[in-house]
Amino acid sequence: MVKENQEGGELIHQHLGENLRKRRKSLKLTQESFAQRCGLHRTYVGAIERGERNITLSTLASIAAALQIQPQNLLKAPKS
Repeated sequence: MVKENQEGGELIHQHLGENLRKRRKSLKLTQESFAQRCGLHRTYVGAIERGERNITLSTLASIAAALQIQPQNLLKAPKS
């Protein structure tokens, strides 16, 4: 069973978004430059970072490759 946050969104989407944003910023990439790097649209990347999108495994793999990180690390609960 997938856990939901207080707003009703799935926690895994929130975890993915937060981890993606932290890693992207640590690499000093804008949403636009990151989106170009992995072949996505900037607004789609923003929606993923906000936890609003349910992405496919192939998109997760593309994002992870662009961030030079293992896909499973993007899905873990972020460290505070």
